[in-house]
Amino acid sequence: MRTFITTLCFLTMISTSNNLFAQATPTLEELTPGGSNYKFAENIYGLQWWGDVCIKPGIDSITSINPQTGKEELLVTLQQVNQAFDQEKTFVHLQSVKFPWAGEKKMLLSLRTHYYIYDIETGVATLIHELPKGAANINFCKENKQIAYTIDNNLYVNGEAVTSEPHGVVCGASVHRNEFGINGGIFWSPKGNLVAFYRMDERMVTQYPLVDVTTRIAETNNIRYPMAGMTSHKVTVGVYNPATKETLYLDAGDPTDRYFTNISWSPDEKSIYLIELNRHQNHAKLCCYDATTGKLTATLFEETHAKYVEPQSPILFLPWDNSKFIYQSQRDGFNHLYLYDVSGKQIKQLTSGNWLVKDVLGFDNKKKEIVISSTENSPLQSNIFRVAISSGKRVAVGNSEGVHNAKLSASGTYLIDSYTTPTTPRNIDIIDVKNKHINLLTAEDPYKGYKMPTIETGTIKAADGVTDLYYRLVKPVDFDATKKYPAIVYVYGGPHAQMVTNGFMNSARGWDIYMACKGYVMFCVDNRGSSNRGLEFENCTFRNLGVEEGKDQVEGANFLKSLPFVDGNRIGVHGWSFGGHMTTALLLRYPDLFKVGVAGGPVIDWKYYEIMYGERYMDTPESNPEGYKETNLNNLAGNLKGRLLMIHDYQDDTCVPQHALSFMKACVDARTYPDLFIYPGHKHNVLGRDRVHLHEKITRYFEDHL
Repeated sequence: MRTFITTLCFLTMISTSNNLFAQATPTLEELTPGGSNYKFAENIYGLQWWGDVCIKPGIDSITSINPQTGKEELLVTLQQVNQAFDQEKTFVHLQSVKFPWAGEKKMLLSLRTHYYIYDIETGVATLIHELPKGAANINFCKENKQIAYTIDNNLYVNGEAVTSEPHGVVCGASVHRNEFGINGGIFWSPKGNLVAFYRMDERMVTQYPLVDVTTRIAETNNIRYPMAGMTSHKVTVGVYNPATKETLYLDAGDPTDRYFTNISWSPDEKSIYLIELNRHQNHAKLCCYDATTGKLTATLFEETHAKYVEPQSPILFLPWDNSKFIYQSQRDGFNHLYLYDVSGKQIKQLTSGNWLVKDVLGFDNKKKEIVISSTENSPLQSNIFRVAISSGKRVAVGNSEGVHNAKLSASGTYLIDSYTTPTTPRNIDIIDVKNKHINLLTAEDPYKGYKMPTIETGTIKAADGVTDLYYRLVKPVDFDATKKYPAIVYVYGGPHAQMVTNGFMNSARGWDIYMACKGYVMFCVDNRGSSNRGLEFENCTFRNLGVEEGKDQVEGANFLKSLPFVDGNRIGVHGWSFGGHMTTALLLRYPDLFKVGVAGGPVIDWKYYEIMYGERYMDTPESNPEGYKETNLNNLAGNLKGRLLMIHDYQDDTCVPQHALSFMKACVDARTYPDLFIYPGHKHNVLGRDRVHLHEKITRYFEDHL
């Protein structure tokens, strides 16, 4: 009898243990980047093209992959590479190596401040550059093996100072606060004989004080922050000749209240093209400058719009015809490609339709095609197409589902295609022009074996009653249709962002999954004003940011209330940055609909935001006083009825802390009672290990009040 009872207890323990394992849901540490056990889909890091050969760097070795057969061949091992160095200079992995020179068995290695060329055949590593401490904005030119970089506010080329600027003038760095597609400030010419660079004079820009509290006596860190309507910086473009060590600046006239964007070189290195934009951002000009004299040689064409023009991409010359180039524009309502000649004459519109070109991957010289990614299959997707320059005919490449990111080989014959779908965490293929696939990786779901919520997508009508909006609905684990669940709306809502896609889990974030596992319905809808739906969809919010977007979010909340399993009296909202503005605005404008909100890094008053982004969508406070008044959430502080937690980073140089603090003062004056939490040491988002803390803080607020 005792043996039977013991056996019964043992079997019960096994059954209970198995049941507990089956019921396991992922933790916040497993779902959050920076978590101690963060789970993510397997990847192949450093995949690249070496001409038309695929290079697969690993931890301990590098292999080449024949794109026709998929056959792998060992090129070099970590042990072999480290034999070329002394014990103080060794590599721990090979995933960051580069193969810039097709046909040469050489690779570029960077070890902190040292740059080497490693010869695979001889096993010899040659030091080519040793950068000083503090080098930033590093730009290596593969054509001539020269290197440009900045130290503090000056530009250096091959160790020699190009500029010697006073404090407040910055050379070689991004300008215009990284708007207009700008992500760097150094531009080598095609053969590497010249280098163009930005020079930004910020001395006239008002300084904004950020406070460093890590010292015993807190120290002030002043940043140049031009707020909407205030004096902006002045930008010019320099051209440096490493051979003569001479610098000239483009003679563009007075740079006051102008933006110099999308710099590109002519193939013969004789001309520099850039798109100049007026401060109102409604008039763009494609200008050509002589690289040897700095003189303006031509204004090829101009583009205007009643609301705004938003150039995002430099022109691209056809590699087989230096007299023609590709220009991207939203002039017909969607971002499309246009073919021009160097006189400024439009030859043809290459792509058209109610979809947009997202990226140009490169050219196939032999077939005379341009390879793009676009939303032609669905606004929720990014798929690859080959476009014939002669006819505009498009041919789809790769899987027709999901969100694709691809790299084109040197000849344009092959693609490394990495994509995700709602049920595919990551798939990587090599694809040729005939659409033949060689699979390199099909990643397993990182949450396989866990109990996960279900995810649904669909559409609702916008507040205009016409426009379809895409939503994502995450149902709780162990969903019971007879229950009433609290719901949380996750919102961003602003330009250049899309929250709902056909990527893995429909782009649901780890925190969405976590909260669904805790019994919340998680909802997200991309309102009018967000990305990848065309110009009219985006610019309907012009001069009144947050207002039309909020009306669409209300339609989303009403949709939630119509669901029999949602408790309409317990709807919360959370968002960051523009989403922080939306969260706050929704609680203030619709206090009877949204009960709890957590607003991270919110814009509260658009006149406190920077010029380039703010004036594009709002104009200036002087020209749009009513719009700035209506969207200033300090004016609505007295409407707060629900619980609002505002979170702000103390070193935020994108959305300065003045936003949150001014709102706290407005609420004090109005006798309303929000909560405030500050993250010291972070900028416009909480990253690293502290990100887990952030989401636990947000979670607890909803648990306590929703």
